Amino acid sequence: MSYEGPEFDPRPSPPSRRGRRALIAALVVALAAAGVAVQRAVGGDGDGAAPAAASGSPDARATPGGSPGAASGSPSVSGTSSPPASSTARPPAKRGPLSGKVVVIDPGHNTGNAAHTAEINRTVRIGNGAKECDTTGTSTDAGYAEAKFTLDVSRRLRALLEQQGATVRLTQDGDRPWGPCIDERARIGNEAKADAVVSVHADGSAAGNRGFHVILPGTVTQGGADTRGIVGPSRELGERIAGNFVRATGSAPSDYVGDGTGLVTREDLGGLNLSKVPKVFIECGNMRNGKDAALLTSAAWRQKAAQGISGGIVGFLRG
Repeated sequence: MSYEGPEFDPRPSPPSRRGRRALIAALVVALAAAGVAVQRAVGGDGDGAAPAAASGSPDARATPGGSPGAASGSPSVSGTSSPPASSTARPPAKRGPLSGKVVVIDPGHNTGNAAHTAEINRTVRIGNGAKECDTTGTSTDAGYAEAKFTLDVSRRLRALLEQQGATVRLTQDGDRPWGPCIDERARIGNEAKADAVVSVHADGSAAGNRGFHVILPGTVTQGGADTRGIVGPSRELGERIAGNFVRATGSAPSDYVGDGTGLVTREDLGGLNLSKVPKVFIECGNMRNGKDAALLTSAAWRQKAAQGISGGIVGFLRG
């Protein structure tokens, strides 16, 4: 589909799917180039290289570049999922263009996971395989934890969406000792009948790698997973988030996955495999890269990240 913004008018007749994807890729790259130029002018950006080891996020350990953390599974292989969460849904702050819409935000990982290794190391089914219930996530070299980053950005994102009238639920709001497991994270979005779900992460790739990427669900029809109904709308959601994220943050798409588009399709993430509603993951940057880490640890930049993700969600929900 199309990105929002003055650079692209969604009203003309849509191109073919192949042409549309080429246009999207070109647009993201062009926006990224503009953003990189702006950041360099103020002392920011740079490049990285070559794919690296996976991050500490659960579903991403075996991935080509990183950490999609809190992804999913289905029923636990070794028992029940994490303890029930208290309600993290809040009524919309006011009426607005997203009144009646439900958005679930999934802050990757939990700062308490490290103290609950037995619980998070249990395996859960993800449709076409099995993975750990959750992981601790990654961190910057200076020790800023991915779990702290994801919760901060998620809370900022919630505030922005509530200002638009949306009903927003977090899968965890710092109110659980660990988890939830990745299968429960998917289930929360499904049971909320969410109009959109975004799982917020930061990658833990090799130090030379830079940039953000949005992970889209692939087609999985195994073990209770069936993503056929969400692949299309999830792609549109992801494309809109990628375009808005570039504009809001000035960050470039990943230089190690996604071929410069900022978009990656995967079939090994339970949080996507088990979702029955439109859902994507966003890796906001690479915590192991010094320049990305400087952004991720900046409160001002985290606000921009939340604005970029929010802009994409709003554009998707308003059509």
